[in-house]
Amino acid sequence: MKILPKLFLLICFLALALQASAGTLLVPADTVSGKIPNKKVALYSAGIGAVYVGGLVVLSQAWYDKNTQTSFHFFNDNAEWKQMDKAGHFWGAFQESKGGVDALKKTGLSEKQAIWLGSLTGILLQTPIELLDGYQESYGASPGDLIANTAGSAAVLAQQLAWREIRIQPKFSFHKTRYAALRPDVLGNSLAERALKDYNGQTYWLSVDVAKFLPEERKYPKWLNLAVGYGAEEMVYNDPDANSQIGIEKFGTPLKPYRQYYLTVDLNLRAIKTRSKVLKTAFYILDIFHLPAPALEYNNRKKLRFHGLYY
Repeated sequence: MKILPKLFLLICFLALALQASAGTLLVPADTVSGKIPNKKVALYSAGIGAVYVGGLVVLSQAWYDKNTQTSFHFFNDNAEWKQMDKAGHFWGAFQESKGGVDALKKTGLSEKQAIWLGSLTGILLQTPIELLDGYQESYGASPGDLIANTAGSAAVLAQQLAWREIRIQPKFSFHKTRYAALRPDVLGNSLAERALKDYNGQTYWLSVDVAKFLPEERKYPKWLNLAVGYGAEEMVYNDPDANSQIGIEKFGTPLKPYRQYYLTVDLNLRAIKTRSKVLKTAFYILDIFHLPAPALEYNNRKKLRFHGLYY
């Protein structure tokens, strides 16, 4: 693939930047031996790099293979897709930074070091993707995406500094829609591509760990969160006329994009106690997704609507 040399350089830069930070900025955390835990941080950096390479290769196949490349440029897409893509960037950067903080806390760094350095993970991992976007002829590097990435990482940093833990977490859910088939080159062919590219089926949530905000004596179930969600539908083209016309052709009625807001309960998997390391890992990973649950929807089309099971 054309972008593999760029990917290799970006990954090398990322790994070197993280390891340089570990070797030059960190003070000794092991008070017994006095050694800086840079071996563990280096392993963390290498692991992140390996996963990141795989992720970028998958993204390159989904996004870049059929696109013509040009010189680097910026592109303002803030008005497109009802800002669903910006919610996705916030979610991605948040989860990467959260994982970075949690991983670095186990390397022997002080809590403050782990929080500050780990919170940078989302920005470090997302920014190279924006650089790759900047070379695509049909769009470019998005200032709005960069802001959303920064906001996602900043949300982790703010909560960690305020509470030393995450109490409000963005989550993601997806369902298949009829719109992807109308423009599969943009909205995706396979289920995996559609989950990544079909904004009509995506919903982004803010899940609030209610128990963390209540006194212990209230006995509120720690596994039960409340969540608010955001989605949008009828988005095939960003051009209103083209979007309206394809709706008339395929469904007999024009497509007019609209926003959706949700209120639901959410399962806090991290609060489920288990001694199994496998289950703990599985719960940690699955907790970035909103699992199916009853939900109340509000939109400017149907007003209030109840879903017996929404995902």
